[in-house]
Amino acid sequence: MTLFGKILRAAALSIGFLGAAQATTAQDNPSAVLDSIRSSGELKIPVMVGEEPGYIKDPATGEWSGFYVDFLQDVADALGVELTTVETTWGNLAADFQSNKIDVAIGVNPNPQRGLVVDYLWEPLFTDAWAMLTPDGAPVATWAELNTPEKTVVVQKGSTMQIVADALLPKANITVVEDRNLAIMELQAKRADGILLSVFDALQVSMKAVGDVSIPEPMLRNPATLAVARQPGNAGFINFLTNWVQQQRSLGLAQGRLQKSWEDRGIDLSILPSSFSF
Repeated sequence: MTLFGKILRAAALSIGFLGAAQATTAQDNPSAVLDSIRSSGELKIPVMVGEEPGYIKDPATGEWSGFYVDFLQDVADALGVELTTVETTWGNLAADFQSNKIDVAIGVNPNPQRGLVVDYLWEPLFTDAWAMLTPDGAPVATWAELNTPEKTVVVQKGSTMQIVADALLPKANITVVEDRNLAIMELQAKRADGILLSVFDALQVSMKAVGDVSIPEPMLRNPATLAVARQPGNAGFINFLTNWVQQQRSLGLAQGRLQKSWEDRGIDLSILPSSFSF
């Protein structure tokens, strides 16, 4: 081998060792993801059309607000970065995490399929319950009332609602749609006997004079938590978010913000059982 060849080989080996060392450092650093977010200067979050009051889009400006956006603005402020919104759907969250389009999602429910690529915080930000939005004058008392071949229930694609429906209503016809607005259209067109939603979402929709809200028995509690991409170095980010959630809950900040948000929009929470707390 010529002297020049030896020099090239030595340089290649050095670069290879350096790359391996950097990869090892990133993998061994529990704050690698947190450091990356702070160095980028932005926290990327998902936002979704038709998911008020958690996500509210101003049609005139395209600006986003809502209590989920407010919560994550607090997280961005604590990290000293800007908040960047990425319009998507619940069903696309896993793919968005894998393609690095988003850093954190909020208000998500534990989902085993999505859990293959996503890490959920064990501490929920709040808890609600699964509910049915049914046609006017046709409330349901139990899940069993809908679990027949004559009933059609609408769920959103890739959502936890789809898993709940498959588990509790195996005999019913399940219609899968992309988003909540399409689900409402199915109910209004009399092609469905109910839409499976979290109770707070169902109450929000019912404000538009769309159907009745029921919490069928047995009542199923629904933890709303945060999720991040499963990748090396995310332990520090998860620890930061868990501490933030615990502070929000222990000081009543989360409950107070949610209560105010729902009351400001005229949402009647009297349907909730007296033993229920979020």
